[in-house]
Amino acid sequence: MVSHSVWIVGTSRSGKTARLVEQFCSWVQPEKQYTESFYTKKPGRRKGVQIPEFLYLKQTEPGVLVLAANDDNRRELGDIIVTSTLGKYPVRAKTPLGFFQDEVILFWPLLINSLSLKAQFPVRLRPETEQELATKLWRPQLDEEILRVAGVNESRLVRRILDLLQLAAYGGIHCEDIADILTRGLRENTINLEPEFLASLLLDWRNWCLERGLLTYGIITELYSQHLLSDRNYQQHLTKRYQAVLADDVDDYPSVARLLFELLLDQGAVGAFSYNPDGAVRLGLGADPNYLEGLAERCRVEILTGPPPESLGEQAKQMVELVTEPMVLLSLPEIVHSIQTTSRAQLLRQTAEVIANAIQSQQVQPEQVAIIAPGLDAIARYTLVEILVKQKIQVESLNDQRPLISSPVIRALLTMLALVYPGLGRLVDRDAVAEMLVVLSRKQQPPENSTDAIHRVSTDIDPVRAGLLADYCFVPHPDRPNLLPVSAFERWDRIGYAATTTYSEILQWLEQQRSQQELRLIPSPISLLDRAIVRFLWNGSNLPYEQLAALRELLETAQHYWEIDTRLRQIAPVETTPQTTIIEFIQLLRRGTITANSYPVRPIGGARKAVTLATIFQYRSSRRSHRWHFWLDAGSPLWAKGGAATLFGAPFFLRDRLGEPWTAEDEKLAQEQRLRRILTDLLSRVSERVYLCHSDLAVNGQEQLGPLLPLVNACVTVISEATVN
Repeated sequence: MVSHSVWIVGTSRSGKTARLVEQFCSWVQPEKQYTESFYTKKPGRRKGVQIPEFLYLKQTEPGVLVLAANDDNRRELGDIIVTSTLGKYPVRAKTPLGFFQDEVILFWPLLINSLSLKAQFPVRLRPETEQELATKLWRPQLDEEILRVAGVNESRLVRRILDLLQLAAYGGIHCEDIADILTRGLRENTINLEPEFLASLLLDWRNWCLERGLLTYGIITELYSQHLLSDRNYQQHLTKRYQAVLADDVDDYPSVARLLFELLLDQGAVGAFSYNPDGAVRLGLGADPNYLEGLAERCRVEILTGPPPESLGEQAKQMVELVTEPMVLLSLPEIVHSIQTTSRAQLLRQTAEVIANAIQSQQVQPEQVAIIAPGLDAIARYTLVEILVKQKIQVESLNDQRPLISSPVIRALLTMLALVYPGLGRLVDRDAVAEMLVVLSRKQQPPENSTDAIHRVSTDIDPVRAGLLADYCFVPHPDRPNLLPVSAFERWDRIGYAATTTYSEILQWLEQQRSQQELRLIPSPISLLDRAIVRFLWNGSNLPYEQLAALRELLETAQHYWEIDTRLRQIAPVETTPQTTIIEFIQLLRRGTITANSYPVRPIGGARKAVTLATIFQYRSSRRSHRWHFWLDAGSPLWAKGGAATLFGAPFFLRDRLGEPWTAEDEKLAQEQRLRRILTDLLSRVSERVYLCHSDLAVNGQEQLGPLLPLVNACVTVISEATVN
């Protein structure tokens, strides 16, 4: 019997998503033939496969579970489906983890009964709050001797242990079985701690969270896979709601997703799945592509042949062969160029100049250029952005999650908190007060035109005047730090009228907030932050998007932090004062663990006219494509390494090698496979030209001998500084 479910296999940009949407349309409106005009990526050729008869879901709302690999792809897939059906069949596309979270919260009463939990509404912990609470819980057991044996600091060790719980949950493994898997996998114990000890910490943490109704991604996934999916009542509700499942890029899904898909298929649902053998972007972060590929046995397989003709995907095999077999005498085609310098500083400057010259000569538009690197340090990011912005070329950094504390606006607001609430005087100094005065006196002016990327800023209190005011008017105190009137400075006439007036307004506003505190009418820190933003920063002007993202994240973080604090105080008495909570909140931000995870900018009418700057992981996750690629640090050894995109212990929890030790040979093979996937994927996402940007010396002064060096040496075109000018 031929299965109605379909398994779509194809490389990057081969038309997998378009084929999935075609399948969705055949389910919900079989009387209409599907058209591809709404979708820009043309699907590849299918090898003699007949599309089965249309399957019609007979209900007004389509019972289709739509899943995508990440949040950006989720938004795009949902928009494409709505466009293709003319808005008649709106869907809610979800990521796998987002779906698990919704289901756990929706069926929380069922979990309360089955696990005998306290009847309270669950609250999800953010990763940074999760780490802080776990550190407090484990600190009595993580003494100096344990940290010395582990060979890492407390923060790193806590994160590694928490990641083990998350990886186990993604693999559909009970928390109680983690010790056994680690015992088998850590024969050469690189963390130097007993697996039983690590597992006991995780069990204590999981039980502590469930008692308080706190949920992490790991706990959510474990609750869903180990308790909900096996519950008959839940299974009945699930199969009634969804008669079909549509999943894009399942090579980036955790193995738990296969358990969900098999349950739906066993109950008569139909499925459509897309799989990229050269994808697996999240391998090492919980994805299990080999295990998910087993679903193909239950489906009719469709193979989309090759990347689109306009990409350089056909060059992938040749370039991979040159990398894996360096002795092979091959020359790269003329579409591959190189930019080679001695130092990395020269490389960054020359790369930016090549891009600027190409854009100004109209060889390429900004939105058609991508700079991709195995890792982007702050110096490289700043240098590239600075040079291009000076040429009036905007730069879009994908997921540029800088610590909130790196923003002067955020630091100023935290200083303001320390001046209003008592007991926070040790968190503020003269320099912080001077910065606060400058920031709170700023007036934002929008760019003069759409091509000007720089927001012009004017201040009533410049840094020199702010320094004088902080030196002569700031009174440090551990409990009540204070700002004196401007007349406390003998030569206050040198401050000027505008600065004096603005300073007096800031002082008056702070006094009003403190007077409310004395009358016990002081607002919560969240309300106080909101008041300060409206009073000093908003002013009805257009703030730069980066500042808006940072302010939004600050308010969301503060709201989440005090929500968790309120929950903990309700469950058990906490021997801390409200001031202690504010101190811990400020210290959390100052450690740099909170980043501005801004909402994506999705301009109407096409892509944002900006050069894309991203790491390999960020770029591949976004599924973008460009005419020109600049591969930065082409000689870096990081091209074959997972880096931050690989969690400690990730190989132990893959279903096809559960608990097997990870040897040096395994690591070598994994690096070769990762490099092959990266090259194939990136070349499928570029259509015209690739620049290999290589410096002989890395940022630390060492010689670069990475795996892509054979490509650099074989490149036929060398762009020297003379040719640029």
